[in-house]
Amino acid sequence: MKRLLTYFMQGFMLLAPLAITLYVILLIFNWIDEPLRALLAKYTGITIPGAGLLLIIIFITLTGFLSKYILTNPVRRFGHKLLEKAPILKLVYSSLTDLFSAFVGKEKKFNVPVLVCINKENSLWKLGFMTQQSMEQHNIPGLVAVYFPHSYNFSGELYLVEPSAVRKLDMLPAETMKFIVSGGVTHIE
Repeated sequence: MKRLLTYFMQGFMLLAPLAITLYVILLIFNWIDEPLRALLAKYTGITIPGAGLLLIIIFITLTGFLSKYILTNPVRRFGHKLLEKAPILKLVYSSLTDLFSAFVGKEKKFNVPVLVCINKENSLWKLGFMTQQSMEQHNIPGLVAVYFPHSYNFSGELYLVEPSAVRKLDMLPAETMKFIVSGGVTHIE
């Protein structure tokens, strides 16, 4: 019985925001569509069913556009100004921002899954992602940067290894990450 209640609550938490959002949009649609249809019929003689839907879509899009430039950007600029005054916080913030953008941003960095030989004597290999093809720009020639995520955690380690110890994998980056984070228990297709 407790498990059923848990499933019910999970379903409710998933569906309630969606249902409330759809209900509010339907109320707004009914509130706008009828007067808009009557207004159009009065001045143009044309009845357009659902004209309120087009107006709602335009309104929601305009709200999203304005929120980006009126709310989001000023808040972001304020946050950056605050971070400029706190160098340690700025370092942590910029590092985390870079890490998250590497996972989900426009410039995804974890897109080259590799297998790295960590110990040739015992044939010990580790899965990771090549993040830099060359370290020459940092005056470390002959090495590449490979990020090794930890299993069951959202952290990892960065190793600099010889390119000869790295073997690129024919696996999707998302599947590789899932395999590593799951501790190797996820089935890769």
